[in-house]
Amino acid sequence: MARTMLKIGGGAVLVAAIVAVFVVATQGRDPDLEALEHEGHEYIMQLDRNAGLRKNRASVAEWAYTSNITKANEEARIQVQLELSKLEKQAWEETRMYKWQDFQDFTLRRMFKKYSQLGVSALPDDKYKLLMQSVSGMESNYATSKICSYKDSSKCDLALEPDITEIFAKSQDPEELKHLWVEWHKAAGAKARANFTQYVQLDNEAAKLNDFKDVAEWWQSEYEVPDFEEQLAKLWEDVKPLYQQLHAYVRKRLRDKYGDQVVSAKGPIPAHLLGNMWAQTWNNIESFTRPYPDKKEVDITQAMQEQNYTALKMFQMSDEFFRSLNLTAMPEKFWKNSIIEKPTDREIVCHASAWDFYDGEDFRIKQCTTVDYEYFQTTHHEMGHIQYFLQYRHQPVIFRDGANPGFHEAVGDTIALSVSSPKHLRRVGLVSGDAEDEQTEINQLYKMGIDKIVFLPFAYTLDLFRYGVFRGETQPEDYNCHYWRLREMLQGVEPPVNRTEEDFDAAAKYHVSADVEYARYYVSFIIQFQFHRALCQLAGEYVPEDLTKKLVDCDIYQSVAAGNALSNMLKMGSSKPWPDAMEALTGQRAMRADGLLEYFRPLHEWLQAENQRTGEHIGWEPSRIQYCTSEQRAALDAAQGAAPSATDT
Repeated sequence: MARTMLKIGGGAVLVAAIVAVFVVATQGRDPDLEALEHEGHEYIMQLDRNAGLRKNRASVAEWAYTSNITKANEEARIQVQLELSKLEKQAWEETRMYKWQDFQDFTLRRMFKKYSQLGVSALPDDKYKLLMQSVSGMESNYATSKICSYKDSSKCDLALEPDITEIFAKSQDPEELKHLWVEWHKAAGAKARANFTQYVQLDNEAAKLNDFKDVAEWWQSEYEVPDFEEQLAKLWEDVKPLYQQLHAYVRKRLRDKYGDQVVSAKGPIPAHLLGNMWAQTWNNIESFTRPYPDKKEVDITQAMQEQNYTALKMFQMSDEFFRSLNLTAMPEKFWKNSIIEKPTDREIVCHASAWDFYDGEDFRIKQCTTVDYEYFQTTHHEMGHIQYFLQYRHQPVIFRDGANPGFHEAVGDTIALSVSSPKHLRRVGLVSGDAEDEQTEINQLYKMGIDKIVFLPFAYTLDLFRYGVFRGETQPEDYNCHYWRLREMLQGVEPPVNRTEEDFDAAAKYHVSADVEYARYYVSFIIQFQFHRALCQLAGEYVPEDLTKKLVDCDIYQSVAAGNALSNMLKMGSSKPWPDAMEALTGQRAMRADGLLEYFRPLHEWLQAENQRTGEHIGWEPSRIQYCTSEQRAALDAAQGAAPSATDT
């Protein structure tokens, strides 16, 4: 048995330890556990150092490919992944020989537990390679999809970033938007169906090899709570009344603009009219839907451009924000290695991302920054990831991660909540003039709401859909029908034109094509308000029930007390289950929507009064757009015990 124990970094692992484990297994006696545990500690620390080297190699190859999309770089990346996957598999086989469950030390047990999951490398080599190719195929299809312009059908080089996104943000021609929507979903979505179907099958096989029923269970295991899905559902029930008020109000404003031939009075909202390809945030329709249109809106993008902002300046300001909280400044390598503007000489993956190279000193951001307010916030968000990396870089490699996948996303956004507060924008000279009156505050909260609140049902939909797919409840022949059923039920949106199973609209979203779990963003959008509220109380910027210290006005800039509390949570990485990390900052051990509801309370009250005044229908009747066949609908109704399809309950 001892033969498989390889020499790791020169220190041979004692054969005696192995023999002892097997003696325990056969005789049920408990020999000197302490020696075994010491042995396990030596082993796992060496393993962890090697894992850091492997992760570094993987990141370097991944960066090379995503910052220069060529066939050669893609092949090199897959080659590195194959090599590393072999090494990981060897390490995993060794790790499983330890009887670590009986160790006394919590941290040691936790490291063993994490290392005894192999991930997709558990697949046989040929299947692993197929899985990598199917994801790579979806990713490169997504990154390189181009469509034709509505106004000039001979111009067929429109990329998602910046071309299509920009038109979506500015155009108010429903026909142009419909054209872009249909063409993008055709190019980025439909073409990915075969790859996606193969990826689901292989990823599920990998899940079983890691002792999970399927990928849905695997993804949820990252959250370390038994009732994760019930928690997501409960959070949605708490937020839904607020969302439905916002939805009804926006539908009325869109109907006023486009007429009831385009937007119905009681149905779902057509998904192409909300200023974003996926209708996941609606900020781009703010200019003609805001509650008090006559209140002069401060155009922050314009102010940035007038003040000669550059991509670099945005990053420097973000760095300065973190330093003002007594957190860590960006290291020199960060400034040297990051890509913060879109190169003109090659294709890159533009989707903003933050990178940890697992060597404790190389951290980078890659994003195609444009000088506008949205990127001002995105920059702070990505820098939040880097700050998290910096804070936990002293942890063992296996713990260099967010307390749960949502924590990483929430940290950057929590910072952005302060950065986007009117108080902070005044401080940095992007807004001038006096403090906000009530109308300006409602406008401001509305602007936040069509970003933060409307995102929740979209994020919830994306993974509920994939849970169904991974569990086999949604078969390939029902992908599109089930996807739109959820989007209508939860988001209250409908496709602009009829859809069939020739279409595969879910993959027209980056995270579906790139195999990125999405519940993290849903969790993040809830818990960032919990974090924000706790930090604001520490900074003395928020006092419950004190109308002069409202949560919406809080800016934690320059608060060392807030920074230290945040640091205490970030430093833990994933060394403890997330409720411990949550408690370190907030005193709460559960995800709760009360922070978000408190933040938006003035908006909720305003929307209720406004919708009552205009007699708006709250909720939505079933869509008249076809996206399921009658057979599919009958099967769905049967499966759900004929639950009513209308959601205007």
